[in-house]
Amino acid sequence: MYLDFFNLNKEPFSLTPDTSFFLDSGPFKDALETLMVAVNNGEGFIKVTGEVGTGKTLLCRKLLNSVPDDVITTYIPNPNISSKTLTLALAKELDIKFSASANEYSLQQLITSQLISHYNENKKVILCIDEAQAMPDKTLEALRLLTNLETEKSKLLQVVLFGQPELDEKLQSRHLRQFRQRVSFSFELKRLSMDVMIAYITHRLTIAGYTGGELFQISALSLLHSYSRGIPRLVNVIVHKALILCYGKGERQITKAIMKQAIADTEDAYIEQSQRVYPYGIILSSLAILGALVIAYRTLL
Repeated sequence: MYLDFFNLNKEPFSLTPDTSFFLDSGPFKDALETLMVAVNNGEGFIKVTGEVGTGKTLLCRKLLNSVPDDVITTYIPNPNISSKTLTLALAKELDIKFSASANEYSLQQLITSQLISHYNENKKVILCIDEAQAMPDKTLEALRLLTNLETEKSKLLQVVLFGQPELDEKLQSRHLRQFRQRVSFSFELKRLSMDVMIAYITHRLTIAGYTGGELFQISALSLLHSYSRGIPRLVNVIVHKALILCYGKGERQITKAIMKQAIADTEDAYIEQSQRVYPYGIILSSLAILGALVIAYRTLL
């Protein structure tokens, strides 16, 4: 849409968690370093929490791509499953062959055997679970029991949980206290400060091939930080819309006025009541943005 206009080789603010856009600084670097230290130390449970849109899935994928060759990775993206389904999923991730009639106990025995085999080969196994706040309590307990597998020196299975703040609330339950006490490392992904947000945007533009001049007025960036609340996903959504508007208007810089229009078309920018101040006279619907694109397209014909 606007790639050629800005001389970009790919979309810089896509919501797809592309690890090539991972910003190796600020809270993202701190989180990845914490995870790598925890994995190297052989910790049983590691927990990463953060609000919706703060980059947990991207961090998870970056971790999976960053571990050394002697670490075997397994991944469960949707943990809202029963304990048996969890066992099945882990067995499949470990490439274990089993019959369709295998019960949960026999699967656990096969998993144990496979984990011991990997340990004897000096290999670690980590299980990354995304959206962990959705995991039922019984499945969490089954997961805890799976991590009871250990030698005298280390765990046979490490688990990294990525979840929203509701995960912390869930683990405060008395009946999950044994699980909670197994969590050795915790990290909370914070919202981006103004400086980190600018570094985040600059990094994504650079990776996408941008070599032009100053793309943002500083007042536009200030407005973006205020309404995005430093949440990376909201930053992506708003800047993407601002680029569309720039393209439609034939302008090369995102001004404060253009940023206001992009924000006005983003409902989540007004979630927090303290910022519920609608820019007068510039409330654009998606149809208005589409209209600007049609006009630009006809001009080019």
